[in-house]
Amino acid sequence: MAAQFTETGPVWGAGSTPSVWVLAMTMHQPPGSDERLLAAFLQGDAEAFETIVTRYRSPLYNFLLRSVRDPQAASDLLQEVFLRVIQRADKFHGGAKFSTWIFTIARNLSIDHARRMQHRRHRSLDAPLGPNDAPEAGGVALGDRVSSADVGGERAVDSAEIQRRVAVAVEALPSEQREVFLMRQLQGLPFQDIADVVGVPVNTVKSRMRYALERLQQALADFEDHLEDSR
Repeated sequence: MAAQFTETGPVWGAGSTPSVWVLAMTMHQPPGSDERLLAAFLQGDAEAFETIVTRYRSPLYNFLLRSVRDPQAASDLLQEVFLRVIQRADKFHGGAKFSTWIFTIARNLSIDHARRMQHRRHRSLDAPLGPNDAPEAGGVALGDRVSSADVGGERAVDSAEIQRRVAVAVEALPSEQREVFLMRQLQGLPFQDIADVVGVPVNTVKSRMRYALERLQQALADFEDHLEDSR
């Protein structure tokens, strides 16, 4: 089975139709599910793909931005993710969740980018973004997205510094812990889905998350001690 993709969707050759496997893949999926949208796209529904883009643009951009730490690179990689979804749509047969599949594509692209850019200095996670980084594209600093303890009264003045410290601590995490933290905290992916994306057992994912949280808690504890000593 093969298809040629155009701007309006796939064009199937004579005698080649996705109808059999599309039916099998979607028969147990609820209306509006990612899998049904992808199947509709394979049958020529361009609007179905637009719905997928709208649904995943913000979380994918957010994940890519925190991974590559460069808004322009994240935007470029986001376009590449959706291009690869188009190119490989006929190879998705529902063996994994669509969300797992598309985040795996994004993760692999970010890893490839990191390998190419090792010799360059990456921007900090809490660096301010440009005016074109709209909120709907996920263009906010990580410090604004990570929850912290309630800091009322006189401690409120320290909240910005706490957020900055969290962002720095996240950036300092080992890459395998950072990607788990980002997918769990920012995207809310279940541990099993994260395990499928990174290709390790779910207990390993939970362990990486635990170590990441311990490192972040320690970073905040050190800052708390610093505040107490300065008062």
